[in-house]
Amino acid sequence: MALLRGVWGVLNALGKSGADLCAGCGSRLRSPFSFAYVPKWFSSSLSGYPKKPMTSYVRFSKEQLAIFKAQNPDAKNSELIKKIAKLWRELPDSEKKIYEDAYRADWQVYKEEINRIQEQLTPSQIVSLEKEIMQKRLKKKALIKKRVKLKAINENWKNLSNSQKQVYIQLAKDDKIRYHNEMKSWEEQMMEVGREDLIRRSVKYPAKSEPEKL
Repeated sequence: MALLRGVWGVLNALGKSGADLCAGCGSRLRSPFSFAYVPKWFSSSLSGYPKKPMTSYVRFSKEQLAIFKAQNPDAKNSELIKKIAKLWRELPDSEKKIYEDAYRADWQVYKEEINRIQEQLTPSQIVSLEKEIMQKRLKKKALIKKRVKLKAINENWKNLSNSQKQVYIQLAKDDKIRYHNEMKSWEEQMMEVGREDLIRRSVKYPAKSEPEKL
C-alpha cells in the first residue's frame, strides 16, 4: 500500500490521476479536526487551505522523474516509476534522511497552519464543514461501490462462453431494431403535427408535398 501511495503521489505531481492504480489511496489526509478526515479538496465554505506536504518518497520521485524522462523520452511513466522505486529502495539511509527531514519540516509547518485555521472556525462553520465532508465521503463511497460492481459484471461477461454471449448480443440487436422502429414512428407523428424541432438532426424525412392548387 505504501508503494501504491507513492506511485499515486508521483502521478499526481505530474497532473495525472492515480485512481486507476489505487482507488482511494492518498485521497484523504488526517487533520487535527477530530470529527472527520479532511479530503485533499477543501470545503467550498473556506479558502486558503494549505497543501499537504510531499512525503520523502514522493519528493525523491518527483526530482528523479525529470531526470529519467530526459534520459528516456519515449518510456512510459509507469516504467519510469518502477525504476525510481527500485532506486529509492537501494538508496543509502543517509541520503534518504535528507528527504525525510525535509518532509518532517514541511509537515510541522502544515500542522501549524491547520491549527491556525481550526482556531478561526466558528461553530457554524465547523458544522457546515462536517456536513459537507460527510456528504462528499458518502458520494465517493457510492462511486467506488459502483465501480466495483461494474468490474464484477465485466469479469462475469469475460467468463461467459461465446454461445452464452451470443444470447445477449442477439437480445441487444433485437432491442436496437425495436428502438429504431418506435423512434421512427414517433418522429413521423411529430412531423404530422408540425413539431419538426423535436426530430433528431441526423434524421431527415421527406417534406410533405403541398396540395395542388385548383
